[in-house]
Amino acid sequence: MRRYELSDRQWDRIASFFQDPTHDDGRGRPWNDHRMVLNGILWALHTGAPWRDLPERYGPWQTVHNRFRLWTRDGTWAKILDALLAEQDRRGRIGHDLWLIDTSVIRASRAAAGAKKKSEGVAQPWREKGDTTPRATRPCAGALAGRLRDEGASGL
Repeated sequence: MRRYELSDRQWDRIASFFQDPTHDDGRGRPWNDHRMVLNGILWALHTGAPWRDLPERYGPWQTVHNRFRLWTRDGTWAKILDALLAEQDRRGRIGHDLWLIDTSVIRASRAAAGAKKKSEGVAQPWREKGDTTPRATRPCAGALAGRLRDEGASGL
């Protein structure tokens, strides 16, 4: 077992949530092993690497990515989470006011990544023609915005 892969015990707990590898009507190729694909998904999510950089031992990256998308759309991940949470709740291991799953993604601005700032020659809508002062000369919208501008960061 490798670092990001499921143990036998972990796989046994969730194996029943995945479809039979043969198709219902018996036509077509059987699916790649669900456990191998799931381990590939876990590797990609844990490392944050692009899907195309998936190690070959997990199969084609397209297969792993498509299966991740399929299981997201059909609710497989939600079913697994619900079942595992219910199991932990039955055992009394969950403090309902203490657990949280955060799936938000916050992107940094280009400037945070080291991009150059816009040049001074670019027209700014709040500046008068020929005005090169960095401060805003027009009133801000609302009283609170005006106070924040006047007080600066130390006045908050």
